[in-house]
Amino acid sequence: MMTDAQTGSIALEERLPHDCAPGLYNRDLAPTRQKGRTWNAYSIFALWANDVHSLGNYSFVIGLFALGLGAWQILLALMFGAVFLFVLLTLSGFMGIKTGVPFPVMSRISFGTRGAQIPALIRGGVAIVWFGIQTYLASMVLDVLLIALHPGFAPLADTQLLGLSHLGWISFSILWIVQVVIACYGMESIRKYEVFAGPVILVSFIAIASWVWFSAGGRITWTAPEPLTGGAMWAQILGAASLWVAIYGTFVLNFCDFTRGATCRAAVVRGNFWGIPINMLLFGIIAVVLCGGQLSIDGTLIHSPTDVVQKIPNTFLLVLASLSLLILTIAVNLMANFVAPAFALANLMPQRLNFRRAAVVSAVIGFVILPWNLYNSPIVIVYFLGGLGAFLGPLFGIVMADYWLIRRAQVDVPALYSDDPKGPYHYVNGINPVAIKALVPSALISLAFAFVPGLHALSQFSWFIAAGLGAVFYYLLAPKGYSYADRDGEHIAVDAAH
Repeated sequence: MMTDAQTGSIALEERLPHDCAPGLYNRDLAPTRQKGRTWNAYSIFALWANDVHSLGNYSFVIGLFALGLGAWQILLALMFGAVFLFVLLTLSGFMGIKTGVPFPVMSRISFGTRGAQIPALIRGGVAIVWFGIQTYLASMVLDVLLIALHPGFAPLADTQLLGLSHLGWISFSILWIVQVVIACYGMESIRKYEVFAGPVILVSFIAIASWVWFSAGGRITWTAPEPLTGGAMWAQILGAASLWVAIYGTFVLNFCDFTRGATCRAAVVRGNFWGIPINMLLFGIIAVVLCGGQLSIDGTLIHSPTDVVQKIPNTFLLVLASLSLLILTIAVNLMANFVAPAFALANLMPQRLNFRRAAVVSAVIGFVILPWNLYNSPIVIVYFLGGLGAFLGPLFGIVMADYWLIRRAQVDVPALYSDDPKGPYHYVNGINPVAIKALVPSALISLAFAFVPGLHALSQFSWFIAAGLGAVFYYLLAPKGYSYADRDGEHIAVDAAH
């Protein structure tokens, strides 16, 4: 048997089922067998235990204080958003359980075997940039940790190369290598890391919040410095809830990348229930205590949990807290920004790239773009990421409308890997014109919400509007009344933990 000497994996061209096209199939794009799937309810919960408690999410919620929302308004906004997310992510997760395929292959159902490159590469492109940016943000925490452990590193933070300090290069490279190593061992390795990191993160943030509570003498400021009332308050609550859903606009697209390894529907429902509404409520309480407690202590409005961590007077506790934040950021980056581009690139060149190779390629891209310079450029953040992000809502609406409303979850899984011109997902030269016709106007409208000043008042709701328009346009344009074959892919499937 031929093996790849560098990766130790079976060569990509081997084990190709006779009815699968080599340009559409490899072991990492193949459906997973029903037997032996390892993502149980706790695995799904652990994903959310990590991702919900990301530093970016804390910054978002803490920012609501500055916008005039107090404790109960913030918790209400999070719960509104959590209900929508629970429904959307559960429906998205069910798709992965039934088919066992990753998001780029799932997209072939509505966009065609070639057209699926569009949603996969948009999702992957956004993730690669954010992978680099999140690694840079984590490297700043590691900078603080290294200087705390060894003050002799401090001079390295004062010299720069290509926009980053020499200490920053060291920290960034260390974190980059750690993430690549974990990802190179595949989805099972990522699952194990998430399962490990989940309780660490929860315990750490509860401990940090408890420290703030006792430091404040139990006196927490529950109201915003300049509180909103009446209609303005409710508009901000609903807008915050909508933005909370939009934050997960990327993840609702490719949740099937994880649930394709889930043991059953009940596992996804239970994992989502404890991980989304319950965990988000806990997250909101912690964020309120951190922000309101620091306001009571010294009257300052923090921007992130790192502001609290840096004020911990004990070096040992500072080191533990910093390590927890690093564990958290790696966990979030792996699930949100590493998996999607790895599958997208594997789908682009399945004969040359498996998950491992594609993960390395996406990580290299995330390094060479010098993400710290992108993060410090408002133009890049607003126009590039904002522009690509405008496509995420319509893509979700189209995929969901086709799967649930048009096909009613009837999928011919083996045909997703066929390049037969008569195949159900070949459409016109491998592209579904209906999906393109629905995507273009809904994406343009979404872009208008993002960049036209006169529509700024509705920009908070742009993801919902764009997703709804994508679904409506597709449903109106798609042919109806057809019956669809429903076949599983067990005869071409691979083990979930390969």
